[in-house]
Amino acid sequence: MIPLESVLMLAGMLFALSVAGIFLNRKNVILLLMCIELMLLAVNFNFVAFARHLGDLNGQVFVFFIMTVAAAEAAIGLAILVVLFRERRNINIEQLDTMKG
Repeated sequence: MIPLESVLMLAGMLFALSVAGIFLNRKNVILLLMCIELMLLAVNFNFVAFARHLGDLNGQVFVFFIMTVAAAEAAIGLAILVVLFRERRNINIEQLDTMKG
């Protein structure tokens, strides 16, 4: 069995990597969405680790809700990116601030 500390260290490293990816990359929208997904994955690791450690299933139930939100976020985000790319032929974040609406 994997100890709780190892899983928490992995989750912490994944979360730190995703935060660093968000702050270091401010131009690529797809990479930003991937970093947000990685952040949600780190949170899921924590929920599952503590649910397993405490013997309670509530953490694993929250994981299913988070996975549902992450899937919806990815689908809507990619749909918006496809529409923006079809209209502008570019998905650079620096040029997206000129949107009217």
